[in-house]
Amino acid sequence: MNGEGGGIRGAGGGDRAAEGAGGSHGSDGPGGVVVHGTVADGWEPVRDAFADNFLRRGDVGAAVALHHEGRPVVDLWAGRTGFDGGGPWERRTAQVVRSAGKGVAAVCLLLLHQRGQLDLDAPVATYWAEFKAAGKDRVTVRDVLAHRAGVPALDTPLTPREAVDGVSGPRAVAAQAPLFVPGREHGYHAQTFSWLVGELVLRVSGRTVGQYVAEEVAGPLGLDLWLGLPADQEHRVGRIGPVATPEPPASGGLRARPKRTVQDAYADPASLTTRAFAAITPLPDENDPGYRAGQLAGSGTIATARSLARCYAALVGDVEQGEQGGQGGQGEQGEQARAVEQGGPVAASQGGGRRLFAPGTLAAARTVEADGPDRVLVVNTRFGLGFMLHGPASPLLAAGSFGHPGRGGSLGFADPEAGIGFAYVTNGMQRNVTADARAQALVRAVRQCLR
Repeated sequence: MNGEGGGIRGAGGGDRAAEGAGGSHGSDGPGGVVVHGTVADGWEPVRDAFADNFLRRGDVGAAVALHHEGRPVVDLWAGRTGFDGGGPWERRTAQVVRSAGKGVAAVCLLLLHQRGQLDLDAPVATYWAEFKAAGKDRVTVRDVLAHRAGVPALDTPLTPREAVDGVSGPRAVAAQAPLFVPGREHGYHAQTFSWLVGELVLRVSGRTVGQYVAEEVAGPLGLDLWLGLPADQEHRVGRIGPVATPEPPASGGLRARPKRTVQDAYADPASLTTRAFAAITPLPDENDPGYRAGQLAGSGTIATARSLARCYAALVGDVEQGEQGGQGGQGEQGEQARAVEQGGPVAASQGGGRRLFAPGTLAAARTVEADGPDRVLVVNTRFGLGFMLHGPASPLLAAGSFGHPGRGGSLGFADPEAGIGFAYVTNGMQRNVTADARAQALVRAVRQCLR
């Protein structure tokens, strides 16, 4: 695998390849696992927790990456590309990250707001006239980002083909009557978030949400991150699917078994919980090229851990120039030059290392907009503007952290105070929605390194 021998510059100037630093754990558990990649001096606990995820927490194929104060300090991968087998996970392996991509979608609306093109407190119908139907005329863009829009489910679910056709989803959510009072309560818009955000981006910018991500986020930062996977990148993406969820140790640890009320909500086909996740019925095949090419902003982002971490790092500060895969392997230097030559957007011409969020945008993104009982998830949740915030339902690094988990495992977040951009991506979907035991073990290790 390429990249295994390359070092990452650490806080003390040290370089360390994972295997050269004791990263090989092949003899430590059933079947063994070799951790590839690099870890900077002082960040070894993250590598150890990552290896333990394979030995004790049921990981099959995964990657973890971390930026600290703009510099990459952890870049690790291990296992197989498929939840059901396949070849070895490589440095450039990407993965569907499910709702861990919701934060990327939120970035699009927040950048439009930052540039004066979108008013967060304006009714959605200001930009999307059809949305005012069925009593939704006062629902604001801010409500959409805070999961207060009142339309987390559809009376008539969409088929997988309709979900990605770019027309049926926006039409259905615009016609849907609210299922709770918009603006007063909140409930996780698991699937409908895709069409709400995607259509707003299209109406305001004239570009699809996938185009906007490519041109304003992934391209300028040189990211291997797509919302609408190009056919020529299909070979890089691992197979996602369900895997067994190990029981937590009797002595403690993150509880994998949900409370009875949550179980009941998921078991009841008429509950808002079930209906929200079943807005696409039957469940789509997330390994299908047609699904991966669809631009589902709430669930269809595909990325490497390295790129998702870099994206979050760029929300809170400048990031180092350096070798990065980039869209189709262009690399951030190449993307920057190409954008300048072609008279690209301001964000691209300013260079791949520049932060995306102005201070005011960053402050708004992580300001609490919704906090308390979630009508869909049946637990207390906390949301900023499109991002989940640190709390019991979705523990991140610290009180100021913001990001988003993906159902089944993946996680991306930033912490401005600690200067952290973090991402964990996995192909093995375990029984969880907002707090995965593997991701939480890695977060605890990051916390340990910062002490």
